[in-house]
Amino acid sequence: MKFITYQDQAGKVRLGYLQDENTVVDVHEASGGSLPDNILSFLENSAENMRVLSGMTAGSEGTHSIKDISIKAPIPRPVSVRDFYAFEEHVKTARRNRGLDVVPEWYEMPVFYFTNHLAVKGDGDTIQRPAGCMWLDFELEIACVIGKEGRNISKEKADEYIFGYCIMNDWSARDLQREEMKVGLGPAKGKDFATSIGPYIVTKDELETYRDGDRYNLEMTAKVNGRELSKGNFKSIHYTFAEMIERASADVTLYPGEVIGSGTVGTGCILELGTDVHRWLEQGDTVELEITGLGKLRNEIREGGF
Repeated sequence: MKFITYQDQAGKVRLGYLQDENTVVDVHEASGGSLPDNILSFLENSAENMRVLSGMTAGSEGTHSIKDISIKAPIPRPVSVRDFYAFEEHVKTARRNRGLDVVPEWYEMPVFYFTNHLAVKGDGDTIQRPAGCMWLDFELEIACVIGKEGRNISKEKADEYIFGYCIMNDWSARDLQREEMKVGLGPAKGKDFATSIGPYIVTKDELETYRDGDRYNLEMTAKVNGRELSKGNFKSIHYTFAEMIERASADVTLYPGEVIGSGTVGTGCILELGTDVHRWLEQGDTVELEITGLGKLRNEIREGGF
């Protein structure tokens, strides 16, 4: 099932799912008011809510043409967003371009940082380049959404806590990031301004056809202005989401509605590719990320100033 958050013609933000590529079903309306009208409330009791939703008979109640609504980020305000650094090729290339080797500790544990969960964008939203930024970059990632509360979750049990997956673009102001990371605290303002997720959350059962052992065989591509720049596959990830969840939940409770990003797939950003392949992003550029089974996520760049 593919869940979206949308704005109806009256301006109200609602929870829906795609019945087909042209039709959206409003979860609250179709259930006669028994199910929540927003994704965070739905996720708080996701197992029971999915059971009710799966048992409902499809009908015309609560259906809308996708032409009559506006798609928003599937979780407009996640509880949190952790972004990991889990693809070895990206780590090696990004560090090599700075004259650095991969530190041994990277192979000992998956690491992450927290990004701004209140600056989330959806499919079709414009991205404002921060004032003073000249090195704007995209990052091609996949994210999982937590659908069950848990603490000290083992990697063997971690799949039980995943509700679904979506595409993620961890926008990066590389020049701001380069300067602030000299201090040693990790990315902050260089990542603070926007993170895109979407276009929808795909429940994990829909990806089973792509399963390859403890990973998924999902092709990942990124295009800028229609030109393909990046191509990778999720199965090349070094740390699985199960291992990321185990790390994230160590001595900490994870809650429904938290988002966990994979980090950038190999070749999945200009920082890796180099500006001889493509210049940094500028006003008017359109970035399109596509992942097998997860759809396409598109955003256009606009000048900054908030």
